[in-house]
Amino acid sequence: MPTAAPMPAQIAAMSHGLWGHSAAPAPETQPLQRDIAVDVAVVGAGFTGLSTALHLREEGAAGVAVLEAADIGFGASGRNVGLVNAGAWIPPDELPRRLGQTYGRRLLQTLGAGPDLVFDIIGRHRIDCAAVRHGNLHCALGAGGLANIRERARQWTAHGVAVRLIDAAETARLVGSDVYSGALLDPRTGTIEPLGYVRGLARAAIASGAAVYTQTAVTGARADGALWRLSTARGHSVTARQVVVATNTAQSLAPDAWPQLQQELARLPYFNVATEPLPPASRQKILPGGHGVWDTATILSSWRLDAGGRLVCGSVGALTPGARNAHLQWARRAIARQFPALGGIAIEHQWYGWIDTTAHHLPHLHRLAGNVWSLSGYNGRGIAPGTILGRELAWMLRGKIQPQDMSLPVTALGPIRFKRLRETFYQSGAAAAHAVGQRW
Repeated sequence: MPTAAPMPAQIAAMSHGLWGHSAAPAPETQPLQRDIAVDVAVVGAGFTGLSTALHLREEGAAGVAVLEAADIGFGASGRNVGLVNAGAWIPPDELPRRLGQTYGRRLLQTLGAGPDLVFDIIGRHRIDCAAVRHGNLHCALGAGGLANIRERARQWTAHGVAVRLIDAAETARLVGSDVYSGALLDPRTGTIEPLGYVRGLARAAIASGAAVYTQTAVTGARADGALWRLSTARGHSVTARQVVVATNTAQSLAPDAWPQLQQELARLPYFNVATEPLPPASRQKILPGGHGVWDTATILSSWRLDAGGRLVCGSVGALTPGARNAHLQWARRAIARQFPALGGIAIEHQWYGWIDTTAHHLPHLHRLAGNVWSLSGYNGRGIAPGTILGRELAWMLRGKIQPQDMSLPVTALGPIRFKRLRETFYQSGAAAAHAVGQRW
């Protein structure tokens, strides 16, 4: 299998913004410096890969190695907003429609339990990631947005979930802004510092006996009888009985190794800015309960506070040289419109990353070969789903459950239609909307 070119410089240079400054340090790791043999090789040190590794060790796997091309949480796991949400991006009733009743209901139940697992892991392993679990708010913009969240509330209630629909006045009190017509409060959810959490997952996996090798790009993979041999950029190899590919868009796996994985995901850029710490008077009024927020806009916005009282505002877009100014100017206008008292507040941090989207807006589980599995495509919902589906994958690899018992069906690889057109539309559409000041 041919080897891949080095990681593009523009990707390697991307910043983790606020999280890179505030997150607890990563555990000490080294590149792979010799040939090794393990039970399971996991490619990618994000939420899915590290949760899989941790739970493999908890289920008795004798040797587990995580191979990461860059650093722990380099990709979306370390760059996202930090909203620990339940469910998928699409409304709950859509899961049975798209996956069938058996898998749809099973996945809905599993994803609903995802936040419980995240906060349980944080507590058990004492992960320093500013965890707050007061519920997140899906906020409605206008009459259309209000109809959207009312329908979601109806569906969640029918599935036995005690979400709460709140009116405009209470939403204004909880957010500190009167721009919304109502909100859906899900008490299962919360916020974390994502880079701190993924680093904590790595620390927990290492403490359990897993090995984590950073700066160790996988450049090829080939079958060797019943085993698999993974080659790395530094010339060393990993021989494993089972392989998990958990890389998403920020590939720790060379594009030439199972290139179809890249072709079934369309990348959606998402950026965040963080202000200086809010003045005390504003801190008491803006998101006083520590809720995370995202809205019903087509080009959505998200809002939260960090542990230091900074306001974090995010939306669709890549902070590339040609689009950065439009997105940052939009962010300044959005902050002033949403919270007039913060007009002119300084922005201290800015960063962006990529969300992997799939054709049906749900993750993909593939059997790439007899004992090689991949799990990816979270569509902007990676923290809780990546954690709990990683655990489920570990259970399956250890024989605790069978493939047909997984919450996702095992599907064949297939390219997403109009991949480049979708990606161009995501970037150019968001940049154009932000340039003209559109918000909803």
